[in-house]
Amino acid sequence: MKNMKIIIALFVAGVLSVGNTFAGNEDRAGEAGASQLLINPWVRSVGFGGANTASAIGLEAMNLNVAGMAYTNKTEVMVTHKNWLKGSDTKINSFGLTQKLGEVGVLGISLMSISFGEIDITTVDLPEGGVGTFSPSYLNLDVAYAKAFSDRISGGIVLRIVSESISNITSRGVAFNAGVKYVTGENDRIKFGIALNNVGPTMSASGEGLTFTNIDANTNIISTQERRAASYQLPSLLNIGATYDFYLAASKDSSSSQIKSNHRLTLAGNFTANSFTNDQYRLGFEYGFKNMFMLRAAYVLESTTWFDANKRTTAYTGPAFGGSIVAPLGKGGATFGVHYAYEMTERFSGTHSIGIRLDL
Repeated sequence: MKNMKIIIALFVAGVLSVGNTFAGNEDRAGEAGASQLLINPWVRSVGFGGANTASAIGLEAMNLNVAGMAYTNKTEVMVTHKNWLKGSDTKINSFGLTQKLGEVGVLGISLMSISFGEIDITTVDLPEGGVGTFSPSYLNLDVAYAKAFSDRISGGIVLRIVSESISNITSRGVAFNAGVKYVTGENDRIKFGIALNNVGPTMSASGEGLTFTNIDANTNIISTQERRAASYQLPSLLNIGATYDFYLAASKDSSSSQIKSNHRLTLAGNFTANSFTNDQYRLGFEYGFKNMFMLRAAYVLESTTWFDANKRTTAYTGPAFGGSIVAPLGKGGATFGVHYAYEMTERFSGTHSIGIRLDL
């Protein structure tokens, strides 16, 4: 009962935050920077449309609701690759590791790198280029800690280090994620989650690219001066989600009173309150067979635009799909999984994500 009161208080606080601080505002779209923080680097939750804030566990939870990372079995390693907005020549590679530290909790680290390919250098005098190329580099480093405070409630926090750079300008900053998760119901089939992501101080650019040579008209003195770069805020958001597991053709184990079933269907719903763009409603489904084969489908709606593609503030049209194949490694419970997800987009040819996961 005490834990239930805590979780209710947290959800009330989250709802009030939505109304007072994080309500979507299309008039502020484009004002935030570091928008790569909104990209989910993993795969399973992408096929779920990000609707699984309440049920994501392990590394997948670090980007949605870090509290789910507390359910790491022992050691988890994941490597993923994204062909982001296929046709834009943008590639995203990610690596992550989580390690359970006995009763202390779970420590996690992840790295996401974005490559935009080679871009022609242009100047005022040479607007067509021809003087070489440069390659922008975006890098996110996350360090996370999560702990299960009981068999029902868990929480966690993430420190995010953000780096953006081109050949002569850089921008760096830090952000924080925090979340809680509550599990209840027979066989823990009901889950609630709330997470506040990308909260931190403003960022600004600096470097030689902002300098220019000035000649004083009166003294002919030549000096190097620097333009002031405006600071920008981070794309903060609030996730509130819930999931429910349906067990098909289930039977009850007489010795443990636990439900046994080879077939599971999970229904997930999530509300995302974005601070600089439209709010989003996410609905996802996952079918699982013996925890070895999973299929997922999801749809993401934007508030105020709904099904009108002409008013969308993102390139995504809404639908997402995914699947996983997980194979056991020996009798110790270790598994090896291959995961794939696809997100449909209005422009380009969608986003393809593939990853492998080793759970020891």
